[in-house]
Amino acid sequence: MIPRATYRFQFHRDFTFADAEALVPYLERLGVSHVYASPITTARSGSTHGYDVVDPTRINPELGGEEAFRSLVMALRTRDMGVIIDIVPNHMGVAGGENAWWMDVLAHGQQSAYARFFDIDWREPVLLPVLGTPLSEALEQDALAVELEDGRRFVTAYGEHRFPLRDEDQAGGATTDAAEIRALLERQHYRLASWRTSNDDLNWRRFFTVSELAGLRIEDPAVFEAVHALPLRLYAEGLIDGVRVDHVDGLTDPAGYCRTLRARLDACPRPADAPPGPAYLVIEKILGAGEPLSADWGVDGTSGYDFMEEVAALLHAPEGEAPLDRLWEEISGRPANFEAEELEARRHMLAWAFEGQLSRCVAAFVALAASAPPTEGLTGGMLRRAIERLLWVFPVYRTYGTGDAAPESDAEIREIARTRVARHVPPGEEAVVDRVFEWLAGNGPGDATLAAEAVRRFQQLSAPIAAKAVEDTAFYRYGRLLSRNDVGFDATRFSASIAEFHADAVGRAERFPAGMLATATHDHKRGEDVRARLAVLSELPGAWREAVLRWHAMAAPHAEGVEPGDVYMLFQTLFGAWPEGLAIDDADGLTAFAERVIAWQQKALREAKLRSSWEAPNEAYEGAAEALVRALLDPARSADFLADLRDFLAKAAAPALANSLAQVALRYTVPGVPDCYQGTELADLSLVDPDNRRPVDYALRAQLLADPTRQGAEKLALIVRLLGLRRQHPGLFGTGDYRALEVRGARAGHVLAFTRTAGEETLLAVVALRTAAATAGTGSPAPAAEWWGDTSIDGLPGTAETRVAALLCDQPIAILIIP
Repeated sequence: MIPRATYRFQFHRDFTFADAEALVPYLERLGVSHVYASPITTARSGSTHGYDVVDPTRINPELGGEEAFRSLVMALRTRDMGVIIDIVPNHMGVAGGENAWWMDVLAHGQQSAYARFFDIDWREPVLLPVLGTPLSEALEQDALAVELEDGRRFVTAYGEHRFPLRDEDQAGGATTDAAEIRALLERQHYRLASWRTSNDDLNWRRFFTVSELAGLRIEDPAVFEAVHALPLRLYAEGLIDGVRVDHVDGLTDPAGYCRTLRARLDACPRPADAPPGPAYLVIEKILGAGEPLSADWGVDGTSGYDFMEEVAALLHAPEGEAPLDRLWEEISGRPANFEAEELEARRHMLAWAFEGQLSRCVAAFVALAASAPPTEGLTGGMLRRAIERLLWVFPVYRTYGTGDAAPESDAEIREIARTRVARHVPPGEEAVVDRVFEWLAGNGPGDATLAAEAVRRFQQLSAPIAAKAVEDTAFYRYGRLLSRNDVGFDATRFSASIAEFHADAVGRAERFPAGMLATATHDHKRGEDVRARLAVLSELPGAWREAVLRWHAMAAPHAEGVEPGDVYMLFQTLFGAWPEGLAIDDADGLTAFAERVIAWQQKALREAKLRSSWEAPNEAYEGAAEALVRALLDPARSADFLADLRDFLAKAAAPALANSLAQVALRYTVPGVPDCYQGTELADLSLVDPDNRRPVDYALRAQLLADPTRQGAEKLALIVRLLGLRRQHPGLFGTGDYRALEVRGARAGHVLAFTRTAGEETLLAVVALRTAAATAGTGSPAPAAEWWGDTSIDGLPGTAETRVAALLCDQPIAILIIP
């Protein structure tokens, strides 16, 4: 059941199951074994991603429904291919009145059959922060009305939002009378309020800071069965071969959930004509620096962010760190030390966007402390200070305690957190922090039920703080080198050594040989080839500095009012994402590129929350930044800048291509299941969503697949070749070991080499790394033979070529099967 290789499709109403079915012959020629589908359950109308599920029991009719899905599966099965689907157990979409479960909860409160499905604090009405103003103002502005639909009364807001009234309030007709509407609302199971109240007052768990996505209590067996009925049926019917679990760290007990899901999948009978089990099961899990994935969860691995980080860090030259640190500090005035940016962002987000969740977490610990004499003297203030300071410095997304126990792997995390938090603890309150650690470890005093609740709230708060503070705030503030700022990346680490990459690969081979390997996803900040191109700057810091200083001078007439740090990140983006083949006198092409960059820039400015934000957009600043983009990409106004940028792109082209090919080679040869995100078989120069979800030109890809020797098809040709090898040698790639090879000689630090062996077959992989010194400004991604000198590889069979100059004579990678 383990896929040979997957291909990720983002399904929506403009790319349906029928569209995917038409591409099945192309995927077969490419060489993948499985379609890896974004969520296929019914999402909010018009959803472009599918993670805002409104009905998990039904395949989305906008995608073609179950009939079209079955047709897609049949087309795949006839070619010995299959489907992996993305499932969303953490949350549901609750905006727009399309979620029947949520609407029933609003109508019937705690008496609803679905009241326990959502993570709601029922001590008060369900807060609905949907109004543009406080309720009184909304009533005065006639923004609310009571309307009839299918014989039932609903409250509507702005003619857009719709909320059910209790059964007891169904008598009567439509009205816009403010006093009557207020009286009706006071009797409901929910409370309408301004959207600005959500951070402080929300009494139900949401996905991060998105109030349109409500958290599910998937730990409840009834909820688990309702949410998983469809994927379990599809698996039992042989229509899918496995699942990817979205945001597993949002759940109350991720480990218990994964074990339950594995058991339920294993218990499903499979039809005789379907591949036998066990099911392929991977999880979206962001691993912190040095954090291992637990081996006892019953999963095949993660969805691949860890590999994306490993291979991206490998491409960066450590020598570039210090000069790029200095350049960032000099230009922006902000710290080169990412830890400082992360701490500030965590403090900011915790004190603002997560105030309500933090307060409820503290209240849970206050109740727990009061339940035992040893801790009854701990005040709410003491506990709040301890909890918030721990969240400032927590080293991973979360721990996995249950209140009465915790896995052994949590102990190291707690010790790291203990060391980090020490300098922030108020005098005399160290013992309070120690008590919190005891509760997280499962051996603190107090009532067991209260302990489970307190620990749950802490763990379900630490994960979104990490995501929103680091990935969605600090990564947009910190611009030393943007290729090191992406989902799952450790921005404190500038580069990774060859030995570190080998160690990670060996560990994956031993523990999770079927884990997914990704280098591009629907959530990435920058496409894999944007990062590959930017990584070249770590090898050319001096030339880059000179270029940037020239560009700042050229941009000065257009950059009035725009912070230098933002200008510097713009320069990196223009360089990194510059489309292949775009000429500097192509006005239409430059305008199209400008629109993409402006969309990225607006999102970056708002996520950074320094000079603009989603909550309070600074239109003047955003306008100045937009004007700068348009000026720089206007050949009539910035011909000198564009020519200089073109020349620098040409200088970096060969080493950038070498980096791109290195990523591909490693993704398809190291232990794991390689995934290709839609369209990235060609150069992936995308930016953050929605740019990375643009329509893919499959006609072009089919043409190049028919003749992969054409210029621009280098990635595609390598992917096809390596997938062909995976198809011809399934045992070698599926179960082969991983053995690092020692490289000797003058350029030993620029070569990664390893073998994989299964039975009598051995794969040799040799990959050139960080070769800009030899390839920048040339037409070839492979260094000349003389550059390698005496560099050679030890440990190969007696008849195998060991000289790197011979192995990498015309390409930066060599992949060989040694009999």
